[in-house]
Amino acid sequence: MAGVPVFRLAGVSLRRDARHVLCDIDWTIEDGERWVVLGPNGSGKSSLVEILSTYLRASDGSVTVLGRDLRGTNVHDLRERIGYLSAALLPLLPEGLTVGQIVDAAQVGALMPWYVDGARIDPSRTDEALGAAGIRALHSRRYGQLSSGEQLRVQLARALVGQPSALLLDEPTANLDIGGRASLIDALGAVARGPMAAMVLVIHRLEDIPPGFTHALLLREGRVLASGPLSEALSDEAVSACFGTPIVVRAQRESAPAPSSSQSIASR
Repeated sequence: MAGVPVFRLAGVSLRRDARHVLCDIDWTIEDGERWVVLGPNGSGKSSLVEILSTYLRASDGSVTVLGRDLRGTNVHDLRERIGYLSAALLPLLPEGLTVGQIVDAAQVGALMPWYVDGARIDPSRTDEALGAAGIRALHSRRYGQLSSGEQLRVQLARALVGQPSALLLDEPTANLDIGGRASLIDALGAVARGPMAAMVLVIHRLEDIPPGFTHALLLREGRVLASGPLSEALSDEAVSACFGTPIVVRAQRESAPAPSSSQSIASR
C-alpha cells in the first residue's frame, strides 16, 4: 500500500428517508495510520465505518478502498482484505462452539464450522490470531462460557485470522466492565503496533484510545468537525464543540483536577 491511501472518501454523503446521516465527508487514511472516530450518539460514526467496510453504499461522493474506486469494483474481493469487528456481532455465534472452532471457520469467511473443509484450515493461523488477541489460553473454551470482553476478543481474533490489510472496529468497548475494557484496549494497542496497513476504531470515550493510535476524526450531526493527528484534532475547543459541553482534554497521567465548570476526559 506504499504511496496509495488505504481509504479515501471525497464528498461522501449518506441520506436515509430524506435525512442526511453524513454530509460531504472528505477523509483520507494513509498507510500506517491508526484512527479513532469520536462523536455523540447519532453523529454518523457507525455509518461512516460501514461505508469503509463496503457493506453500505454512500448516496453521493466517491469512495476508494485499498486503492480501488468502489464504482465498478467487485466489493466481495475487497471484503476478504478488511477485518470488521462490532459488538452487534456477539449474539450471532452459537454458544456451544469452542473459541478454536469459531476462529478456524473465520479463515474461510464462515460463521459456523459445520461445512468447512478441514483441509482448508491452518491451525497455526488460528493460534497466531488468538495470540494477537491475547486469548490463546481460551482455545478450547466454549463461547457461551466467556465474558463479554472475552467474546469481543474472540471477534478480534476472527477479524485478524484472515490476515486483513485493514481493520475496522465499531464501538467494541461498549457495555464492557472496567476489566474487560482494559483488556480489549491493551489487545488493540498490541495490534496497532503490528504491520496492519490501517485501523479505524469508533469509540465514545477518549480514555478508550489504545496506545499506538495516531489520528482522530470528530463527527457531529454527520459533519466532520476536526480531523488529523491526535494532538491537533483533540483540542479542548474541538472536543467541546463535538459533544456540546465544555471539556478539558488532558493526558491520562495528569492528576490535577479540571476546573469545576468543565468535564475532564483523559486521553492516552
